[in-house]
Amino acid sequence: MRDVTALVFLLSCAAAADGASQSPAPRPAAAAAPPIAVIPRPVKVTPRTGHFTLTARTVISTDAGTAALGRQLARYLEPATGYALAVRRGAATGSRIVLRQDATLKRLGSEGYLLEVRPGAVTVRAPAAAGLFYGIQTIRQLLPPEILREAPMRGVAWTMPAVTIEDEPRFRWRGAHLDVCRHFMPKEFVKKYIDLLALQKMNSFHWHLTDDQGWRLEIRKYPRLTSIGGWRKETLVGPYTSDSAARVFDHEAHGGFYTQEDVREIVAYARERFVNVVPEIEMPGHAQAAIAAYPWLGNAGDSLAVWTIWGVSDNILNPSDSTVRFMQDVLTEVMELFPGPYIHVGGDEAAKTQWKSTARVQERMRALGLRNEEELQSWFIRQMDSFLTAHGRRMIGWDEILEGGLAPNAAVMSWRGTSGGIAAARAGHDVVMAPGDYTYLDHYQSLDRAHEPLAIGGYLPLDTVYAYDPLPAELEPRYARHILGAQGQVWTEYIKGPKNVEYMAYPRMSALAEVLWTPLGRKDYADFRSRLTKQLARLDALDVNYRRPDPR
Repeated sequence: MRDVTALVFLLSCAAAADGASQSPAPRPAAAAAPPIAVIPRPVKVTPRTGHFTLTARTVISTDAGTAALGRQLARYLEPATGYALAVRRGAATGSRIVLRQDATLKRLGSEGYLLEVRPGAVTVRAPAAAGLFYGIQTIRQLLPPEILREAPMRGVAWTMPAVTIEDEPRFRWRGAHLDVCRHFMPKEFVKKYIDLLALQKMNSFHWHLTDDQGWRLEIRKYPRLTSIGGWRKETLVGPYTSDSAARVFDHEAHGGFYTQEDVREIVAYARERFVNVVPEIEMPGHAQAAIAAYPWLGNAGDSLAVWTIWGVSDNILNPSDSTVRFMQDVLTEVMELFPGPYIHVGGDEAAKTQWKSTARVQERMRALGLRNEEELQSWFIRQMDSFLTAHGRRMIGWDEILEGGLAPNAAVMSWRGTSGGIAAARAGHDVVMAPGDYTYLDHYQSLDRAHEPLAIGGYLPLDTVYAYDPLPAELEPRYARHILGAQGQVWTEYIKGPKNVEYMAYPRMSALAEVLWTPLGRKDYADFRSRLTKQLARLDALDVNYRRPDPR
């Protein structure tokens, strides 16, 4: 999913440095941060007098519905404090943190919460478990950043300022995407990525699992998808060039995949943190790894290698009944692994060259009564839409899936600007905004590109991310309910490993988290930058290789 300006830039950046090996400049000593340095900024903050001090005698008090969350809070707090806090059901006296479900707070919705910090007690109340979890994340941010360390921290006063916070999110879909196809990311890092989302009250992890350069999900019925499709013999070095003779490769095999046990572990890990995992299985384009594994899925029938360069491959799935059944078999196993409502089918950048030149594809079009290859792609996508709907799931795809019409159940992810999202909302489809100009975190963070890791192109500074509003001004109010929210995209052609992902994602992901949670009228970039000082200290504690923000 690449915007055109980024691709044009790639052809002109041959002098750029390779990879993300450059280290960011040394971080300056942290300046004094405001006492309520919570990101995303809460809806309503009322400072009170005094502070609460966490001690070894503090008790976590729960009710029947909050016991698991109480234990989770205790696990969060123990490593840095060394306190094995008691978790008790029922009322408690003395120093305490109280977690209660409260149906009287329905006005806050399923993810809202009310947090009260007093000198003797901290109380979190919410109508649902998700809201209590987000209240816990606010507690973690009210404590010193060292609370996020994984070993006892000596000499730290574990205090929180007295405050009342009433909070709820602006958008339902607060997401982040991660491409593990171009460069594979280990399971442990995927968990860390989810942890960072949860800390910032983000609730959707879009996991891009298949593409031309690698198939990363074990499908037991079709083992060659990972044994063959999960590995490429080498990888392009430096920027993409259309001149094949000028391309340089690293001559190193690259690959990896997640077993179904890995996936179940990650999905369960995310569920504990109220993050929904949305898997993406690309079709009919971006499918060269699948065709390399099973050549009959392609149009030429000959053997292919998993792709070693970037861009848009001409290799596309053929539209036969056997191919449709194959992909539906894949989706059957995907649905068993991912219990969430949405399954992403890609649908973008499907080159039609082979369809136009292949006699059996042209005959297939005539048999189906289709006028052109665009209608053929729409037919293919509708087969998946109907299949997923019949199994109680919702299909979501990039905005190209709009072409040719969609079933009402399908949702659209708008990446080519906002026009696709606006059209989808007006047609009654739910929409996740993902425009490249505001949410593509693989774009450059500085105009001084010589001192930045090689990126695909574009320029997306922190303040531009923060300025984004996922609700388009030109969209009529009656359709606003269809804008579910937005997400940040991390495509990894030029992002070789976890530390490089962190450098590109943070702190821009923190800015996007605030865009998606905080009411539009509460957004304030100067205030965000002030609070960001303490957020960066938290990222230090979590060993996140963030990019130091440019001076304001």
